[in-house]
This record gives sequence, structure tokens and C-alpha cells, in this order.
Amino acid sequence: MNMKAVVLILVFLFSANSFSQNVLERNDLKKFFDEFHHEGCFILFDLQKNEYLKYNPERCKQRFIPASTFKIFNSLAALESGAIKDENEIIKWDGVERSYANWNQDLNLALAFRYSAVWFYQELARRIGEEQMQSYVSQNHYGNEEISGGIDVFWLRGGLRISPDEQIEFLKKIYKNELKFSQRSIDILKKIMIYEQTDEYVLRAKTGWGLRFENQVGWFVGYVEKGDNVYFFATNIESKEPEEGFRSRFKISFNILKELGII
Repeated sequence: MNMKAVVLILVFLFSANSFSQNVLERNDLKKFFDEFHHEGCFILFDLQKNEYLKYNPERCKQRFIPASTFKIFNSLAALESGAIKDENEIIKWDGVERSYANWNQDLNLALAFRYSAVWFYQELARRIGEEQMQSYVSQNHYGNEEISGGIDVFWLRGGLRISPDEQIEFLKKIYKNELKFSQRSIDILKKIMIYEQTDEYVLRAKTGWGLRFENQVGWFVGYVEKGDNVYFFATNIESKEPEEGFRSRFKISFNILKELGII
């Protein structure tokens, strides 16, 4: 065996060993999903340690409908394209009464993100248009990059899919300003993504609920800035019970983050 072949083998072995050391599987986190009788998975990336922690890593690889977690990307696309000027610009309510009272009013981007107002983001997507949206999705390699099914529903019941693993990589790019969007758009997004802020940490996050399927899919994804470190997380659950699953995605996520000493 020549020296070049030996070097290549050593490099391969070192890379494989380094990767295995950077992924910690935590099967004990299953108890948090069992409490609510859900199948699901959880992934956390510790930026400082460059280490992934995963429960149910096989599910973490699977792609699911992003549902309202796509509002993270949709906000960037809307700001970048000029579909909306900034987080304060108002879009008038269309007068259609919907199931959530907070949706039935004029909204700006900040409030629409907080309330997860579907109609607002559907209007933004229509303003962006299919061609421009596809360009943004493809350039930034979001999930399977498939926006078939209608410009204002593709993330709700169309062809778009993303895995928990890919959610983490997307969030990392947001934090590191590595997406193909302007710094201004990313800065506004980071501002409206603040879910909880204390003296100890800042949590930026978004929920999602794919309710147009027999096995409904719940999401809670985001990142926690604490001290000099950042922790990126994605919780994904499956439920046949909409109300129970709707609440438990938060509880599972917060229980795990507390167990890990992050919040």
C-alpha cells in the first residue's frame, strides 16, 4: 500500500471518529414524549462544544411538512423582496372571521409572527410570487426545495418538507448570518423571533402544526442564547389528538431544555 493510500485511510478514520464523538444519543429523553403518548424526536446543537444531542436520530433525518415553522423563512423572503417594508407595516385584515381571535384584526409582521397568523403569511407569499419564492428556497437549500401545491399553501399541505436535522442547520445559518438574505432582513427576523427573554437567556423560536394529515405533525424549533453560548433545538412530534399535541410540543421542549440545564 502506497503512502497516499495510507494517508487517505487515516483521514477517513479520523473524520468518522470525530463525527461520532460529536453526536450524543440520549434515549432517556423518551420519557418526555411518553408522558404525552407521542412519537417524536429532539435534537440539540451546542455551538461552543460543536456537539449534537439527539433523541430518536432516525426520525431526526425524516422530512415532514414544516407548517408554521416556515414563517421564519417566509418572513425573510417577504422582507427581502419588499412584499412588506419592515416589522411594523400593517396589512389590513380581510374581515373573514377565523378560529383564533388574535388573527381577526389588522396585523404587522411582528404580531403576525407572534400569533402565527396564517392569513397574513399567505398574503405575503402571494405578494412574493412563485418564481421569486422558489428562487429564495433553492438558493438557501430549504428542506427538499419543493414548493408545489399552491403559492399560499405549499408549506401547509403542499410539497415542501424539512427534517429536524435540516431545521437545525437552517437555524445555525440564521444565527451566523450565512443565508442569502440581507443583514437587514436577518436582523428584523431575529427581533421578531424572540419568544422569551430573561436575565439568563434569550429564546428565539417558532411553532408549527401540520393539522391537514391523519398523523398530525407538531414542531417547536429555535435557539437559546445564554452567556457566551448558543443552543439550537428542534422538537418534532406526531399526534392523532390535535388539542393534546398542540399543547404538548411546548411542554416537551421546555421540559427537555430544563433537564439539560439550558433554561
